[in-house]
Amino acid sequence: MVSMMRNRTVAALVTFHLVLFVTSPAFAAQIPSMGSTTPQAGNAIPNDIASVRQALETRVVRAQLDAYGLSPDEVMSKLSSLSPRQIHLLAVASPDLPVGGDARTLVMIAVIIMATIAAYSFLGFIMGSTQN
Repeated sequence: MVSMMRNRTVAALVTFHLVLFVTSPAFAAQIPSMGSTTPQAGNAIPNDIASVRQALETRVVRAQLDAYGLSPDEVMSKLSSLSPRQIHLLAVASPDLPVGGDARTLVMIAVIIMATIAAYSFLGFIMGSTQN
C-alpha cells in the first residue's frame, strides 16, 4: 500500500492534472442580447396568427384545451381579442410545444429492456451455480 502511494508516475500525473487543469484560466465571452419580442413588420401579425392557429391544431394542445373545458370556438374568440404583442408572444412560444405524445412508449421499452437483462442475468446465475 505504501509503495503504491510513492509511485512517481502517479505523483507526476496528479501534479500535471493540478497544474494544467485546476489552475487554468476561465475563458468567457459576452452574451449577445436577445431580440425583441415585438412584431417588426406590418405583416407579422397575420403570420403570427397563422403559427398560433397551427399550434392550436395539434392533438396534444386540443386535448389539453378540452381538459380545461374550452371549445375551439372559445379559443378563437379569445385569440381575436388579444393584443398584437400577446399574439406575437404566443407565436414565438408555439414552436417550443412538444410534438408527439407522452413518454409512455419510451418507459415501456426501458422496462422491457431492464426485465430482459434481469432475466438473462438471473438465468446466468442459476446456470452458473448448478455447474459448480
